[in-house]
Amino acid sequence: MAALFLGLNANAARMDMVDVSNNNGYMSTSEYTSMRNEFGVKAVTVKISEGGTYKDPYAASNIVNVQAAGLYINGYHFARYATKAQAIAEADFAGQTAKAAGLPVGAVLAIDVEAEEQNNQSKATNDANNKAFMQEIEKFGYRTDIYTSGSWANNKMTVKGKTGWIASYPYVVSGKNWYSTNHAWQWSSTAKFRISYGGFDVSQLNSNYYTADQKSTVKPTDKDAVKDNNKEANKNTSKPSTAAKWVKETKTCTLKTAVKLRTGASTSSSVIATLPAGTTVKTDQAIIQGGYRWARQPRSHGYGYLATGPATNSLEYVKSGASHTYYTVVSGDSWWVIAQRNGLSMTTLASQNGKTIYTTIYSGQRLVVR
Repeated sequence: MAALFLGLNANAARMDMVDVSNNNGYMSTSEYTSMRNEFGVKAVTVKISEGGTYKDPYAASNIVNVQAAGLYINGYHFARYATKAQAIAEADFAGQTAKAAGLPVGAVLAIDVEAEEQNNQSKATNDANNKAFMQEIEKFGYRTDIYTSGSWANNKMTVKGKTGWIASYPYVVSGKNWYSTNHAWQWSSTAKFRISYGGFDVSQLNSNYYTADQKSTVKPTDKDAVKDNNKEANKNTSKPSTAAKWVKETKTCTLKTAVKLRTGASTSSSVIATLPAGTTVKTDQAIIQGGYRWARQPRSHGYGYLATGPATNSLEYVKSGASHTYYTVVSGDSWWVIAQRNGLSMTTLASQNGKTIYTTIYSGQRLVVR
């Protein structure tokens, strides 16, 4: 391991790698050059694909512009698989899409494993599916790795030492080298760069895996800007404000869109389930913290927490009295059959029920169709 990656700066986590997707829009060579020269970025990992059909429209331009800026290029695929067959099919799709977009052989094509489909599987099943995906990707000449959250690593799936790219946003980004035995640690999703718009995911590299053992000598010229990003990351963590207080608020609401039910009042908390539109939710307390308004739902064992909207809007996503039309699934039905019958696309039908077209449906299940 090169000395470049040993240890953590005493005052801040490094901005060694940035990952980008269609959410960041078009990124120019000048923007990547600024990231390299001013902030010390050494590698960029671009979204290539998702599931079995989605191709990121900016993948090709990102690959060309990253390389033109002299940065090491990698890619990632957002996994939607729940079975080994689906994992292999997605790997073939991702590999072919990466080739077409110009991702060079030898680059890393990581799997982003954090979706509902994997949350519903056992650790053993996820391990088998991830292994099948990675073996298939290697046939295209790419190296591979697993990206997931710190709460999922070695709980929902195995991420061995000296592998893995782990996302975990600490309360204070200093003084500790998180996930130092893994290849990379993503420590913020809100980093700012001088000539680029919006927030970016940034990671510290703890090995040279994502730069193919190249010993980069890039160092940031704008050290104050790097420190500012660390301060901003600290400010935007899920640590509760000391002024935030839970208040009693007994409500019965109907979800007008799918909402994630979490183990805590934080967007970094694990997802218990995704509640589909039309679900009736009874809550007993509410709080405003971390930029969101949260409601607490009593459950048979403890509580679940839902972000009901931004702190400035009390009921952005939850609306009392919303009405819906439901369809009860019968034997022989499929997403396609039900969608066609109700004038919807399969994606829309699945999304408004908090699921994907890969999710299994069963007889007797109620789906929102209006």
